[in-house]
Amino acid sequence: MSDTLRNSLGIASIVIGLNAIAATTVSANPTIQSNVISETNSADSENEIQGQVTSVSQLTDVQPTDWAFQALQSLVERYGCIAGYPNSTYRGNRALTRYEFAAGLNACLNRVNELIASSTADLVTKEDLATLQKLQTDFAETLTEVRGRVDALENRTAILESQQFSTTTKFNGEVIFSVGGVFGEDRAIDSDRWRRIEGGVSTRAAEYAASGGRRLQDNTIFSDRIRLNLVTSFTGKDQLLTRLEANNTVFFNNAVTGTNMTRLSWDGDTNNEFLIGKLLYRFPVGEKLNVIVDAIGGEFYDNFNNFNPLLASIPLGSISRASRFSPIYRASNSGSGVNFGTGVSVNYKLSDQITFSGGYLARRANDPTEGRGLFDGSYGALAQLAFQPNKNLALGFTYAHSYFSGSNNDVAVSGLYGGAFADQPFGAGPGSTATNPRGIATSANYYSFQTSYRVNSKFVLSGWVGYTQAIAETTFLPNVNRGDKADIWNWAVTFAFPDLGKKGNLGGIIFGQPPKVTDNDFGENVRTATSARREDSDTSYRLEALYRYQVNDNISITPGLLVIFNPEHNSNNDTIYTGIIRTTFRF
Repeated sequence: MSDTLRNSLGIASIVIGLNAIAATTVSANPTIQSNVISETNSADSENEIQGQVTSVSQLTDVQPTDWAFQALQSLVERYGCIAGYPNSTYRGNRALTRYEFAAGLNACLNRVNELIASSTADLVTKEDLATLQKLQTDFAETLTEVRGRVDALENRTAILESQQFSTTTKFNGEVIFSVGGVFGEDRAIDSDRWRRIEGGVSTRAAEYAASGGRRLQDNTIFSDRIRLNLVTSFTGKDQLLTRLEANNTVFFNNAVTGTNMTRLSWDGDTNNEFLIGKLLYRFPVGEKLNVIVDAIGGEFYDNFNNFNPLLASIPLGSISRASRFSPIYRASNSGSGVNFGTGVSVNYKLSDQITFSGGYLARRANDPTEGRGLFDGSYGALAQLAFQPNKNLALGFTYAHSYFSGSNNDVAVSGLYGGAFADQPFGAGPGSTATNPRGIATSANYYSFQTSYRVNSKFVLSGWVGYTQAIAETTFLPNVNRGDKADIWNWAVTFAFPDLGKKGNLGGIIFGQPPKVTDNDFGENVRTATSARREDSDTSYRLEALYRYQVNDNISITPGLLVIFNPEHNSNNDTIYTGIIRTTFRF
């Protein structure tokens, strides 16, 4: 055979292959294909191919009016190197992967070689060869360009394969820069201290000195928080999350303002040293049940629907700790970056509208000493029924039960959201010192109702109301008897305005009452006007406003202002303001 004939047939193979590529679907690894080509039809779940079709009419989605009909007819009926899908479709508009390119080209090369070997002149005619030679000349530059692109793609793929961290693990992260501070007049003091001042048994100077000082610590700060996540999947449906975390964001709590009501949502202090902030494994059991096993850093609010979809996120939502969601989701007193929180959570889909969620988290599960461990120490258990009758409305009914042992100052009944009395209704416990604080062993029953309603694409209204009954589990006379109870209430309403100003932006307003002790059995049997009661005399209100500006897909800037009226539920305290600018980098 002459060189011209061989070259022409070589070009024939390429041209036929190019026309046949989209017709042949190979049983290649779909995961690898999706990594190589970013635009893949994810709806195609069938990877098997149909046998060779003998007529283009066997392809049900190919019509004579299609622009490539004649080319397909020729490839099917003259060259026989076209295959369809099992459902007799061709899917001509489907994106082409390099695996399919190779399979189609190989099929047509084999067919042409068969034709050459059998010298079947009536199938490959001289007119065909002349046409192919003309095509070779006309499309020489295009073929060269395509060859160059394929070579470059092969080189890039080889580099990625040789340098990839893992075939099962992906990496993502976020960094928060924050600048701001608190401002106002004096630090807040609780109602019991104020009763002593008004009763003349103490002075302002003495009470402020005992609580840490009179003036706010109002210097401006610049801080950061870093989270690096390794997300691994072994089946495509499961998820192993390993989080490294570092933080140096000071707590705007009692030491700074006299109250926890002013805390930021991302505060924490590891002195910017990295630790394992969260380690969990999430996997499905069947089609309706999803299981989360938290080894460390477990949080109910991450595992379940918390009904504040746009403002609950730390890097993108509310700037304050208390404005993210109901305090019931902190019943376990655990969280990412604090080395506490081990247990199991489940979400079970009862129907398309109803989901049941339940979980158990122990605070110090890794410690085998008495009063700790998985079942003998502080823990939280939560059950929730979520009802979503349509895509705009969601309702949640939640119950939780907690036990706080009192050791290591771990009593935090209200999630460190509200006043001091709401978090430790029965005060300090036996043996408590400034260097080794201890609380009264306390159990608590929580009840909360949450809702979220998307009024329209630009406005989402959410909120919650919660009641907690705390119960003293030990006696510490003269003020605490086992079985003493305290009633605690909280509520909030949130207004979220997505895409405010431009797509990706978010405006938010949150107004509510931090957890407040309305009734408490604490105290001596005979009370005086100045007796300690650990019962709030007034009502604090929290008002927060924020605006997140989305610079691009990876960077956002959020200025926010938090105002606490009557801090520590004491109207004698000055209003305290927290102003912050949060910049978030996500990658």
